[in-house]
Amino acid sequence: MKQTILLGTYTKRESKGVYSIQLDTQSKQLESLAHEASIGHPTYIDGSADMSLLFSVSKTTDGKGGVASFVKDDDGNYEKKAELLEDGAPPCYVSYDPDKNLVYTANYHKGEVAVYQTNSEGTLKLLDKAVHSGKSVHENQDAPHAHYFDLTPDHRFLVACDLGTDKVYTYELDENNKLQEKSVVEVAPGTGPRHLTFHPNGQFAYVFGELSSDMLVFEYDKEKGSFSHLQTLSTIPDSHSGFNGGAALRITSDGSHLYASNRGHNSIVHFAVQPDGKLDRVGFTATEGEIPRDFNMTPDDNFLIIGHQDTDNLSLFERNSEDGTLSLLQKDIYAPEVVCVQFAE
Repeated sequence: MKQTILLGTYTKRESKGVYSIQLDTQSKQLESLAHEASIGHPTYIDGSADMSLLFSVSKTTDGKGGVASFVKDDDGNYEKKAELLEDGAPPCYVSYDPDKNLVYTANYHKGEVAVYQTNSEGTLKLLDKAVHSGKSVHENQDAPHAHYFDLTPDHRFLVACDLGTDKVYTYELDENNKLQEKSVVEVAPGTGPRHLTFHPNGQFAYVFGELSSDMLVFEYDKEKGSFSHLQTLSTIPDSHSGFNGGAALRITSDGSHLYASNRGHNSIVHFAVQPDGKLDRVGFTATEGEIPRDFNMTPDDNFLIIGHQDTDNLSLFERNSEDGTLSLLQKDIYAPEVVCVQFAE
């Protein structure tokens, strides 16, 4: 069986946009890298389950940024359908809501989150924005830096992580798809909330602090859309003294294991998830590359694929379903400037 993985990239050096690669789950190999769509700096991508409808971050050479859509034609080629651009930096995160035909983005440099209307043809129309305010104690926190904006598991609310303000915001959409702030939780100064994932039961949430290299555990109130802090654990060993920046985090479909990538330490940290949602740190696995900006697991949780921003390689690991440990299968698979790894189901 082969599974398709789509790769978002920077286009600073060798990359030309969005790529795909195949995972052969029988031979346990990554193969057949292919260029899928030409676009500037598609640093985050999302789309329909089969990725026939694709949304991407977009950045132009004349200082504009925004979001673009692609639709796969009958020959299997992606055709750009729409692109909404504004002056300034592009978003850093994009997510697609197929139930409401909406697209959500977070913009790091502008400190804002946005909602767009779309449809099966990939049209795009801006509906609303929310601009954050404030700052925090780290040198990278001189202004708001929204880094994540996505749905809660029950799709009632949207959650935004802002690295610059050390806050996690909950929004709801009114009948006109306008953003209404529902709740805000502030984390420890200097944490830098980057990304968030929910436990499959919807009761717990995990926030990765990019600046502090901490994993934060929260209990989530589904009715209020609010978060209560339960635990904070470091994602790097005490012996590591050099630079590290937290990047991506993923949880298994049964909620038993949580993984996160460290840029600098260049590792995957592995946590065992306890029944109360809290974490036990199990250990570290070297990613076999520099700056593991993103990684993902196959839908069955049997394989883990890591994209490295600086060394232009993918690493493939097999995951032990019993104890969650990772075994290296491949480490030198070429893929340029990868910063986003998404599966097409």
